[in-house]
Amino acid sequence: MGQPVVSWLEHHARRGPDRPALVDLHRGRALTYGEFARRVRSVAWSLAERHAIRAGDRVAVLSRNDARVFEVVYACALLGAIVVPLNWRLTAAELIDVARDAEPAMLVHESASGAVAADVAGAGGVPAAVGWASEHGEPDGYEVLASAAVPPWWSPAPVDEDSVWMIIYTSGTTGLPKGVQATHRGVLASMHGILVAHRVGAESRCLTVLPTFHVAGLNLFANPVLYAGGTVLVARAFDPAQTLDLLTDTSTPVTHFCGVPASYQFMEQLPGFADAPLRPFVAVVGGAPVPSALVEAWGRRGVALTTVFGITEAGACVTAMPPGQELSHNGTIGLPLLYARCRVHTAEGRPAAPGQPGELQVSGALVTPGYWRNPTATAEAFTADGWLRTGDVASVTGDGHLVLVDRWKDMYISGGENVYPAEVENALHAHPAVSQAAVVGAAHPRWGEAGVAFVVLARGATAEPDQLRAWCRERLAAYKVPVRVLVVEDLPRNATGKILKGPLRESARGQG
Repeated sequence: MGQPVVSWLEHHARRGPDRPALVDLHRGRALTYGEFARRVRSVAWSLAERHAIRAGDRVAVLSRNDARVFEVVYACALLGAIVVPLNWRLTAAELIDVARDAEPAMLVHESASGAVAADVAGAGGVPAAVGWASEHGEPDGYEVLASAAVPPWWSPAPVDEDSVWMIIYTSGTTGLPKGVQATHRGVLASMHGILVAHRVGAESRCLTVLPTFHVAGLNLFANPVLYAGGTVLVARAFDPAQTLDLLTDTSTPVTHFCGVPASYQFMEQLPGFADAPLRPFVAVVGGAPVPSALVEAWGRRGVALTTVFGITEAGACVTAMPPGQELSHNGTIGLPLLYARCRVHTAEGRPAAPGQPGELQVSGALVTPGYWRNPTATAEAFTADGWLRTGDVASVTGDGHLVLVDRWKDMYISGGENVYPAEVENALHAHPAVSQAAVVGAAHPRWGEAGVAFVVLARGATAEPDQLRAWCRERLAAYKVPVRVLVVEDLPRNATGKILKGPLRESARGQG
């Protein structure tokens, strides 16, 4: 056996049992480290003794954001079991497919998903299921597990750091979801990088709004803050008004927050945003190409947006903008974090020259050992010399900063020239009337493919499609200018806030 896993929760429970650990904003419930550690231990004992969960067994969790998600995550860590957070926005059929792939021994779920959970447990072949109350006053079988009296002699067997702690299923935007395995060692390496890059400490107080079935919801910044002994505020879901209120509350100030670009754009559209008393905090943005105009707008309000890049297969944060360089290096995704190595290689497998686009590849302790029960996909995901292929187009600046160009699959070829939608979107976002923009390639009788832009206007703003095309012509080569601009009310997104290009391509075809 290698290095055993150490419980930082129990460490903090011994040293500071009364320090606040988790605040569940939806239920109005707060847990100290002492209470949190006791409940985690009770859940672990109950899973082992009442449900025969053993090391390596999978425990699935189906719930919107809730402090109890973290109880199950850390109970699995104690036992050496594998937690499988499920995307609650998937259909029952999709969840059943995931359950059949993961083969969990147990499903823990919120009561609001009871009917779906029953379908998943039945058709997915899950032996046992237990629910927790989504609201006050509902029956709660989970609480029996979390309040169980643990015999003083009970102690789980040591867990190896190289064993799998989590299986996070990818969104499936490029096919059926694949289960990304994350080991204890890998998660720890990712957390250490985040701790150093984003100045996480015992006094940190983070707000978690991204879904906890995703690496960003778990690790930017909840798990690193718990590792350091700080406090995690858990919001049930992202609400722009609630988030802005918490970010401007000086009585118990939030020190760390992570959102996708849309999170910050939605807050900008609130009627009270212009007068909101914003104060500096560690404000991380990623999950999609970050418009330069967004960084500039928040910078004018005194908030430095820290652009990051992460991928499920290598943790929530692989690169980040160093402090103080947010504006001077706007448009880049910064530098690799501790324990992460990055390179950009051309299609021929050679290192790309500065400014030359190629595939961003990653190696280091934070990289997944592979996909759950999928050796073919695992082999395809790595180069011959062991680097993870991200599928993202990137380049390197002269001083070593990485520039995320776009996804390979989103690139289209217009008149023989490669067009990366993120570059066109960035130009559109710079227009004062544009709040959000997404560009896709669509068939064109002359150019083969050409761009179609979908634009959401800022609150109270007006702009005609021809005006926006003219704006692009002033800033982009002719072949990059969208042939059509469609003004829409909203853009389709997945649960983490990323824009879904598939439905937009279908719509673009229908508009042709």
